[in-house]
Amino acid sequence: MAHQQTKTLMKLNLRSLPVFALAISAAFTACKKDNSTNTTDPDPAVEVQAHADDQSRISGDMDDATNEVNVALEGTPSFSGGRVQGGQNVNSFCGATATVDTSNNTWKITIAYNGNDCSNLHFRTGTIVVSTPAGTHWKNAGAAVTVSFQNYKVKRLSDNKSVTFNGTHTYTNVSGGLLINLANMQNITHTITSNDMSIMFDDNTQRTWQVARKRVFTYNNGIVMAIHGIGTNGSAANAAEWGMNRFGHPFTTSITQPLVFRQDCNGRLTEGEIKHQGFATSTMKFGLNASGAPTACPGNGNYYYRLTWTGPSGNSASVLLPY
Repeated sequence: MAHQQTKTLMKLNLRSLPVFALAISAAFTACKKDNSTNTTDPDPAVEVQAHADDQSRISGDMDDATNEVNVALEGTPSFSGGRVQGGQNVNSFCGATATVDTSNNTWKITIAYNGNDCSNLHFRTGTIVVSTPAGTHWKNAGAAVTVSFQNYKVKRLSDNKSVTFNGTHTYTNVSGGLLINLANMQNITHTITSNDMSIMFDDNTQRTWQVARKRVFTYNNGIVMAIHGIGTNGSAANAAEWGMNRFGHPFTTSITQPLVFRQDCNGRLTEGEIKHQGFATSTMKFGLNASGAPTACPGNGNYYYRLTWTGPSGNSASVLLPY
């Protein structure tokens, strides 16, 4: 049971976010074409499309790494502080090898990547090091670990585009508890923060982003994960990421309504809203039907999301597309 819960939990993001990225790219292309017929400058739309794809890829890559760090923490009894029965093994990652060192005052889990992920959609290299003072147990409320990204490179195999991460994140188990026990606990909250995440894009531009995200796990006919933005950047609240995009323009991505993934809907993104601000403004509202109204899980059918974009000159477009 615990093993199945942990594996399913990872699939919630790993399956859903890459599809989300492709859908965003397609939607912005549609907006660009619509604006070009109205003789508006297409360059802002090109930038919005590129940034939306970048942000979605980076967010998805970070969530993938977060899921694997969670498995490493919960699958190592000295770190978790809990009794692991049937939990996913720390060395069960695809294309990676994990080593554990608890011999010093700082305990470490080092995950070295050199291969494809389990979906065979990405090739990963580099290292992620999870460290904490000796004796810290992840199951305890307020427990925090430092996660160091060291030339962690994720290449998307569909187009060979890559992103390389360096910097440190802090993961905090705000509520306490282990995800393998979620069905009994009903509610577990984690936060992820960073002030120095360095990102190198495939065109060799390098930017520093800040991160402030909260992941709330509940159990309702299966695992439910809600992702929140918990930062503030200027007047923008609910910020999840902010900094400079690859074009050197400031941006803020806020999660204005929590992004909800449900196990009983095949791990899909079932509702939520994102807002990009800075060089232009766009919103994406998820979990809609073909008429644009909120809907229950469509099974194997399509969800839809509405994208609304307002450019620097005030021109706007709106489109409803499936995902």
